[in-house]
Amino acid sequence: MAHCALNVALYGALSRWSMTERSHAVCHRDQYHFQIGPSSLSCNDEGLVWKIDEIANPIPRRLQGEVFDHMGKAWQSDVFSLTADASHRWGPLQPRARIKVRFERPALQWEGWAYVDANEGDEPINQGFSDWDWSRAHLPDHSTAVLYDVRSPGMEPQSSNILALRFASGEKPEAFSPGVRQSLGRTAWGIHRHSFREGEKATRLEESLEDTPFYARSVIRATMLGHDVVAMHETLDARRFASPWVQSLLPWRMPRQA
Repeated sequence: MAHCALNVALYGALSRWSMTERSHAVCHRDQYHFQIGPSSLSCNDEGLVWKIDEIANPIPRRLQGEVFDHMGKAWQSDVFSLTADASHRWGPLQPRARIKVRFERPALQWEGWAYVDANEGDEPINQGFSDWDWSRAHLPDHSTAVLYDVRSPGMEPQSSNILALRFASGEKPEAFSPGVRQSLGRTAWGIHRHSFREGEKATRLEESLEDTPFYARSVIRATMLGHDVVAMHETLDARRFASPWVQSLLPWRMPRQA
């Protein structure tokens, strides 16, 4: 077990970023506990607990705190293929859960809604994908809408594999029509962002949270299943990620430690 990292991203006035890659010497795992250097993740009948003790980068600043996810045993087991040959898979472990966040450094705390999911694959990410857009929104009935818009190498420019799913507690995931695909414009690094328009009202970009050479995280305002929502949105360009010049930049944001 090597090359493990805990990614922490805080936004706003106390913004921080940490994603330090650890070697097998300081990573340990059993059925209920995962140790990644000085940080850890544990689970029990109540939920998940993250204990965070990291150094932010590229500007070194301490990140210390705890996140508690009160999800109990309400795990979803559905797994969805993101590529035609099922070599990359995604599954929502818990589409909606209450969390408590308590940080000592920096000093902040809040409670709110969160989700837990998992991704896995049998090959390097750039072999299965050229790029993708993802978004997730809470709906007024406490369900969650998730959109995956995936393009694979060799696809026609306007073609994609789309997952549009609504998750509600205790129910099977329900597919819905995502609407019409539309552009959200380019990022400062030239990455194309896309989403979907339901009806005549265009989806629009509200805020850019991360803008990197291969990845963007944003807040968008959209209509999903007839509701006006604010959604998290991500775009990944796997071809850009695999390029040598981007790989040479990664240690600035994802340093390695023994």
